[in-house]
Amino acid sequence: MADPKGFLKVTDRELPPRRPVPVRIMDWKEVYEPGDSAVLRRQAGRCMDCGVPFCHQGCPLGNLIPEWNDLTWRGEGRAAIERLHATNNFPEFTGRLCPAPCESSCVLGINQPPVTIKQVEVSIIDEAFTRGWVEPEPPGRLTGKTVAVVGSGPAGLAAAQQLTRAGHTVAVYERDDRIGGLLRYGIPDFKMEKRHLESRLRQMQDEGTRFRAGVEVGRDISWSDLRARYDAVVVATGATLPRELAIPGRDLDGIHFAMEYLVESNRAVAGDAPANQILAEGKHVVVIGGGDTGADCIGTAHRQGALSVTNLAIGRRPPEERPENQPWPMSPTLFEIASAHEEGGERSYLASTVEFLGNDVGEVRALRVAETEFVDGRRVPKSGTEREIPADLVLIAMGFTGPERAHLEDQLGAQFTDRGNVHRENDYQTTAPGVFVAGDAGRGQSLIVWAIAEGRAAAAHVDRFLMGETELPAPVGPHDVAIGLQPA
Repeated sequence: MADPKGFLKVTDRELPPRRPVPVRIMDWKEVYEPGDSAVLRRQAGRCMDCGVPFCHQGCPLGNLIPEWNDLTWRGEGRAAIERLHATNNFPEFTGRLCPAPCESSCVLGINQPPVTIKQVEVSIIDEAFTRGWVEPEPPGRLTGKTVAVVGSGPAGLAAAQQLTRAGHTVAVYERDDRIGGLLRYGIPDFKMEKRHLESRLRQMQDEGTRFRAGVEVGRDISWSDLRARYDAVVVATGATLPRELAIPGRDLDGIHFAMEYLVESNRAVAGDAPANQILAEGKHVVVIGGGDTGADCIGTAHRQGALSVTNLAIGRRPPEERPENQPWPMSPTLFEIASAHEEGGERSYLASTVEFLGNDVGEVRALRVAETEFVDGRRVPKSGTEREIPADLVLIAMGFTGPERAHLEDQLGAQFTDRGNVHRENDYQTTAPGVFVAGDAGRGQSLIVWAIAEGRAAAAHVDRFLMGETELPAPVGPHDVAIGLQPA
């Protein structure tokens, strides 16, 4: 284990400081300062190597957290990245973007601040890339089987890398002009600079994965044609249909879904020049939705020079301490201050948007908002509490309802669940033979760590479908237990 007395000698969590707000909102670079290796080893040494490490239970990937904590504490970085890569294809993504349910499950967290697992993880992979330890792992032989992966977000990339390494010829189709999906155009650079994505894509290309950007399956090539060309197809298109806010005034100019705004911003940061880009400069911005996507909009608006930023959440403000109904090792819902919230703006809870108000030329000028009350378990506006909030730009960040389904239904005959997700069996296979689904398209809107876990699991099932057996590891979950796949 790591330092046997580490959790007794070091009782505080230490994280790298964030860059000063006045400095960081002037650029799009990541908000954290470089970490101190001594602090990192000290934090890794707090890991107790528990007899029953509940951090494994908290991590959908089943990451071998005590093992790489120990190796980090000992200064054995190359061994640490080998153990980390054994279960996680992309720790540079999860180490920056995952909300770290593993830390909520840390045994030390029962009566102390938990181990800084996420920070240890990202430091391991960053050192590995810096030192050249992340090398291509091409297959020793080719199987002659072909697989199309549709969607290049974390689920699609994880499935593609696993299947390529198993010896199959894999092509990843992406309708956008660049590979990366949500990682490319949904995540602002201040959370993850795109150089990390580019490094991983180079490794995958050198391993043999083929990328087909700018090809929309369903339009440029039909799903049925794709199924005829390849031995298997993996649907990893994500849950991209935004949840609508159908209230009076919704058709006014200046009201946009969050992803419309974030995609254009990411394109501009990448050096493109989106036509008629949605900009927050000099505007009163209102972001509806209190989740991660809303926070991304807030941070982006600050960097674009918004006049003011107001964030509205329909529910109650979460508690700052773990509530009794979410005991350890559950991942609790807590009040969090993301880097974007530090940068300014106002957060308002129990706020129900009743109506969008416009000016004489059809542009939004304000929101009418009421206090939320709970009636028979439903959240409704409380009569008599209405107020107006000035707004020149409104961003709806209320989550997503599922994947786009028209072409999947018409061309592939895929069926959907009552929740709007692609229906799949225990082996991740849809009702169309040889077509599998992984990530948010089948699971519904979820975490990046779940997307990678599902991509790995789906890859193991695809390999078994093609070859009759598989040696690919996969995280154990409800789909895997049914056929006895083993954990990584």
